[in-house]
Amino acid sequence: MQDDLPQDSKLTRTKRAWAEAGKFLTGREARPEAERLPPGQHLVTDWPVLDLGVEPEVPLASWQLRVTGFATNPLTLTWEQFTALPQQTRRSDIHCVTTWSRYDNDWQGVPVRALLDLAQPLPMAAFVLLTSHDGYTTNLPLEDFAAEDAILATHWQGQPLTRAHGGPMRLVVPHLYFWKSAKWLKGIELIGVDRAGFWEKNGYHMYGDPWREQRYSDD
Repeated sequence: MQDDLPQDSKLTRTKRAWAEAGKFLTGREARPEAERLPPGQHLVTDWPVLDLGVEPEVPLASWQLRVTGFATNPLTLTWEQFTALPQQTRRSDIHCVTTWSRYDNDWQGVPVRALLDLAQPLPMAAFVLLTSHDGYTTNLPLEDFAAEDAILATHWQGQPLTRAHGGPMRLVVPHLYFWKSAKWLKGIELIGVDRAGFWEKNGYHMYGDPWREQRYSDD
């Protein structure tokens, strides 16, 4: 549960302070069609590990992915059922709110649209609230969750995702800051009204567009 997450950990307190101070903000707005590196970002060649201090171990034998809420066909998939869905590869960049970006990440997994085709969102579904095995939550509009390049990734650079990076499966939504791409994903709730997740309740932006520097809440 989100209430069990470390709301007063050193990391959480630090990031709330960043939000209050507007740390890293440049005030410059870029155009994604014209610029590859969003404002305030710097390139890295490694892949930094960021989490809330818990890296859950999720045995494949008991792994499940649930799609609930405003769906014609709510789902509960086992690992075997999930990995039997159509597989695709995607190449995309990562933009982390802590200012690092990494180019040309190759993902393999299930396109989000393939899962939604099974669940069949109802007309009142406008947002999703995502829940992870460590209790983490985050939110995003359904249309962004269903973006053409959004993928439920099981592999990175040709290898199974490591536990540290969200394995066995994580979401990747490349056009938003990477905190929206939940690690260790286990639940997708289709909702009608937007609801803040963990970092959104701790000062981060409800949407998170890197090119508009939507790092922190406007409130």
